[in-house]
Amino acid sequence: MPRTDDRSGTRVLALDLGTSSARALVLLAEDASPVPGALARHKIAPTYSTTGSATIDLHAYVEGLLSCLDELQQNGHLEDIAAIVLSSQWHSIVGLDARGAALTPVITWADTRSVQPQLDPAFDERAFHARTGSWLHRLYWPRRIPWLLSEVPAVSFAGLPDLVLERLTGERVTSVSIASGTGSLDLATGEYDAEALAIAGITADRLPVIVPTGWTGVLSASYARRWPGLAGVPVHPPTGDGAASNVGTGGYDESTAAVTVGTSAAVRVVHPIDQAPELPWELWRYRVDDKRAVTGMAFSAAGNLHAWLTTVLQLDEHHQEPTGIEIGSSRVIAIPFQAGTRPPETVPGGSGVYFGLSFDDTAADLLAASLQGASLEIDRGLRMLDALFGRELQVVLGGGGIDASAWWRRCLTATFARPAVVCAEAEVGARGAAAVALGLSPAPGGEHLDPSPEEAERVAALRPRYSVLRTLAVQAAPELKVPTGS
Repeated sequence: MPRTDDRSGTRVLALDLGTSSARALVLLAEDASPVPGALARHKIAPTYSTTGSATIDLHAYVEGLLSCLDELQQNGHLEDIAAIVLSSQWHSIVGLDARGAALTPVITWADTRSVQPQLDPAFDERAFHARTGSWLHRLYWPRRIPWLLSEVPAVSFAGLPDLVLERLTGERVTSVSIASGTGSLDLATGEYDAEALAIAGITADRLPVIVPTGWTGVLSASYARRWPGLAGVPVHPPTGDGAASNVGTGGYDESTAAVTVGTSAAVRVVHPIDQAPELPWELWRYRVDDKRAVTGMAFSAAGNLHAWLTTVLQLDEHHQEPTGIEIGSSRVIAIPFQAGTRPPETVPGGSGVYFGLSFDDTAADLLAASLQGASLEIDRGLRMLDALFGRELQVVLGGGGIDASAWWRRCLTATFARPAVVCAEAEVGARGAAAVALGLSPAPGGEHLDPSPEEAERVAALRPRYSVLRTLAVQAAPELKVPTGS
């Protein structure tokens, strides 16, 4: 995807709609690299409860995002902006009334509330998965919507990025990328899937209109007055954060797997949607844009696992790496199910396990075992993608967890037993959204890592034991109980 015009000197405003923060930053349009100092961040604190809720206040979220743009303007960063792009968390949903006002907070991917759908006896979930790239799981709208309809008199539904886009432009539309994350899209046609809508009990006119990748809007008059430098600037449809992160890391074709480690982790491959390989049951598939899909596996424990363990063990900033522990050498095996597993597995949160603890083990041993366990989980997905695409994929690494831990970078490389390139840019989602909108192919630009043969050999010897203990942990996990009330 080479550039087709000269963008030197122009800039891109990227809005990154995360679960833990909303960010606005400015990038150079020629290569999607960040402008130094042009970043504003609003911290988000989702609300969790014992009923399974995991929600975000919509009004506070949007107002916090708008304040980020105010901050950028005050610091003189909203000049020479040629495009506005968005990267957003997938899977969120809000129930709306007849006037389009929110009846619920933002329901995030972590929310476990749901109801069992009423299914036709002929329903074939494997065919559904092959067509939509998702499972009939509470993560997705076909299960979310019937539950919401049992709770509130919702007339229509939208996700967080759809409502942010509507607030900015006055148009409630969505992209094929965001729509694919609802689990309600026919991936081949790029339209809402008839069976998914039937399971949800709604028609397509109750969901945001899907616009093509080339669609653009502009800021409404009030926001054009608030930020004069953005008046008339095209606003591009949002890209799902997983797809954006892949492209932003440098994994934008079927030769390369991108491993991103943030709060959670994922391994994914971007590829053409036409003639896409048959989707294995264990993997999901969403859309990047009109022509490309992204296939991968996600993991609920990554940076959150590291943050939890360093807090529990009361490790100060000088002891947040397992210094002195050789990769693959720990006799302690950690199965990182503290936050459960993603579909199609149904292991609930609270299922993390340590095997082989002794009185000789230290905080560094526990930390090393946890990072090793997360690495082995990601490796499972990478090897499935190798098989799917018929080659040993190149690997690029990106995200805050990658950036924060040299030990973890080495551990991942040894676990994969192949070289890897680290993305030099931290804001891979924003970078990827700009690349999708403008047709760029950013290079990782960071250090090249070669696995240590000794470390790779130790991890290879560890893998069979990990696999056996993982199976035991899955079998011993408590029964998943899904609360149906609010």
